[in-house]
Amino acid sequence: MMDATQIMIEQRVAEQHRHHSKGQFLWVWAALLVMTGIEVFLAYQNMELIRMLSILMGLSIIKAALIIGYFMHMKFEISPMKWVTMSSLVFCLAMMLVFLPDAFRILHLGVR
Repeated sequence: MMDATQIMIEQRVAEQHRHHSKGQFLWVWAALLVMTGIEVFLAYQNMELIRMLSILMGLSIIKAALIIGYFMHMKFEISPMKWVTMSSLVFCLAMMLVFLPDAFRILHLGVR
């Protein structure tokens, strides 16, 4: 049996979900499509590797935020769920920074 707090939360979430339209999701989808096109275009450009990878990482972070926020409905979730997800994200990013020096080994190994 559900208590009054759970019912209230479910009603609030259901009310919020009624307010987003298909148009909003189409705009997000179009933005993701444009960013993917930019990424493909950059892959064929003859530019400095660090610059290209920085741009691609920035676009990937923006795309991930849009996907998580809209298509995974995190933008419309209750606050505790956002905190759990964001703390997991911060942990994963911290672990990536811990192991980042290993990624630079390839610069010193050379191409065979």
